[in-house]
Amino acid sequence: MKKFLVMFSLAGMILFGSNNGALAASNTYKVKSGDSLYRIAKTYKISVNTLKKWNNLKSNTIHPNQKLKITSPTVSKPVAKKVVTTTSKATKLKAVKTITVSATAYTANCKRCSGITAIGLNLKKHPNLKVISVDPKVIKLGTKVYVEGYGYAIAGDTGGAMRGNKIDIFVPSYKKAIQWGRKTVKVTILK
Repeated sequence: MKKFLVMFSLAGMILFGSNNGALAASNTYKVKSGDSLYRIAKTYKISVNTLKKWNNLKSNTIHPNQKLKITSPTVSKPVAKKVVTTTSKATKLKAVKTITVSATAYTANCKRCSGITAIGLNLKKHPNLKVISVDPKVIKLGTKVYVEGYGYAIAGDTGGAMRGNKIDIFVPSYKKAIQWGRKTVKVTILK
């Protein structure tokens, strides 16, 4: 229980204590009648074991209305070029590679925008999520990344203009998208 409270407190500090007030990439899924861990894991492109680990599940039994974490717990900034750590020894992410990309910004607040990403995240309901749109041939959907000038995010969306080393960062407003403009940034792919 103590470990859970420490992790929960740490996650809260990271999510709500940052200087820019942005939330890290995170999301939950509310279990519906007839759901299985296998189907949920397949939908969000993660393994059943990973889903069980993130939710501290000892068996494959789930119940309607149960909330499940469907993205990795948040981590702190890279400490070294090759390793990203948190204060918890249980979670360590490693930098797999760093690529240079052309980055623009997008928002879900337009007349024709559904706000639902390619992996099912609802950006209109969760405007502070850190999500990037990618070319899945370059960065696989569901990959955790660190984007220079943006922070930790998840590769959760695709777009017609996302070809090669291009990304779109999600921001909650049109004004912030215009302020971002087009930049050349480094993206560190984490595992």
